[in-house]
Amino acid sequence: MNPEDRLLILLRHAKADRHSSAGDHERPLAERGRTEAPLAGSWLREHGYTVDRVMCSTAARARRTSELALSEIDDSPGVFFDRRMYGADVGGLLEVVHDLPEEARTAVLIAHNPGLQEMVGLLTGEETELRTSTIAVLRFRGTWKDADAGRATLEAVATPRAQNGA
Repeated sequence: MNPEDRLLILLRHAKADRHSSAGDHERPLAERGRTEAPLAGSWLREHGYTVDRVMCSTAARARRTSELALSEIDDSPGVFFDRRMYGADVGGLLEVVHDLPEEARTAVLIAHNPGLQEMVGLLTGEETELRTSTIAVLRFRGTWKDADAGRATLEAVATPRAQNGA
């Protein structure tokens, strides 16, 4: 990786339990989500992505996704939970990116749609559907504060799924 490059990895939380009686913020993962969240971490590991910083929504489904996905990554850093990411639009998520520490070269944001999907569109100019557990890897040159419209390229998109299609 070029020393001036940054990788921004967007991970939409895994499938939530729509039938839970918990409020939206506390909604847990569904069984499928608990199966597929670790697959997202495995995909990152298998594709050689190392992570310096993880920022996560405070919603229960995002927090659990972070635990399960990061358990599959070697030398995973600690997770920082940021209230701004729950229900954030693309502008709110961009604020989180701009606040990332400069020493971090690769950062993961674990959050929600439509904000994450809109962020891919804004930064890369490409429309990409981010279903649950989908990973989008964006590359750009500069500092985190330089992340802005059209500054990134879409390096990869993946939606790891269980083999049985559950």
